Formats: sequence, structure tokens, C-alpha cells
Amino acid sequence: MAGADWHIRPVGPDDVEALTLVGAATFLESFAGVVDGAGIVAHCARQHSTDAYRAYFAKGAQAWIAEVEPGGAPVGYALLCRPELEQAEAGDIELKRIYLFSRFQGSGIARGLMDAVKAASSGHSRLLLGVKDDNHRALAYYRKHGFETIGTRRFDVGGKTYDDFVLACPLAASSPSLELLPQSRSG
Repeated sequence: MAGADWHIRPVGPDDVEALTLVGAATFLESFAGVVDGAGIVAHCARQHSTDAYRAYFAKGAQAWIAEVEPGGAPVGYALLCRPELEQAEAGDIELKRIYLFSRFQGSGIARGLMDAVKAASSGHSRLLLGVKDDNHRALAYYRKHGFETIGTRRFDVGGKTYDDFVLACPLAASSPSLELLPQSRSG
């Protein structure tokens, strides 16, 4: 979004309300009209609850939120955790969630989130994620960032299942760990 001022900052358990809000809202925006509406509501109530995010942090997850000015409104986020995908191997880490409101796509924010995730993944062999098999825009984005399909899975959204691709991006295991500093852009 041309002219938008934004920054990305690491978040933790004190930020679960913001993650809950942007998680459910971006999931709804991404999948309304694509998957079952009642399923979206049930899925978001369970998977994008404050308890769900607190549970991820309790297991060592890391997260980043993108905020825009004026006012620091949250518009996207990424969540990195221990792998939950059955295709995971020793040394893998999972990008559990990365979402950005569509009006901010193309602004550089998604790249900033992905950069934060990859920097935090230093020392791991692969970064894994699952993506709906017909989400062509997301698939193109991930392929641009080095991800390749390694399998499939069934993904439950409120009691209905959908097909996902499981993607992996090789990581340089010997990469030096980078200190994560807030990223920003002024237009």
C-alpha cells in the first residue's frame, strides 16, 4: 500500500488479544466464500482464541505483528512453532500462520514478516507450512520465497475438511543468528 507507514515487532503472551483479532479477521477475509461460513466461525473461535495463542507461546512459539500508522493498528502477523505437520523431520520448524489483510499486500509487509520468520529459523534445516491447495496467490508467494511442495494433508475448518499442500523451504543451517529489530517503512 503506497504511502503506508508500518513496522513489525515481535510479540508474546501480552499481545494475544491483537493476535486473536487479526488472526480471525484475516482468516475470514481470506476464506469467506471459499470454505463453509459456519466452519470459519467455529474454526476461528477455537484456533484464533486467546487460549490457543497462549498455548502456542507456552510451547515456545514466536510471533511478529505488523502494525500501520497512524495508531499502530494490527494488519498482519506470523507465528512460528514446533512442527505439527506429519511431514516434519528432525531439524524442521513450522510457519504455522502468516496472514496479512489484502489491502496491505504488495506493501512490503509480507516480505518483512517472512524475513523475521526466516531470521528466527536460523539453525533449522527446513521451514514448513500448510496452504490450501487452490490458494494460488499464496502458493505463488511461497514459491517465490523458495518453498516447494513436499506432500498434502487434510485440514479441518469447523468440522469440514479441505485439501492443503505442505510446503518446505530449505534453510541454511549454518546461517548466523540475526538479532530481530523492528522493521519499518515510511512512504
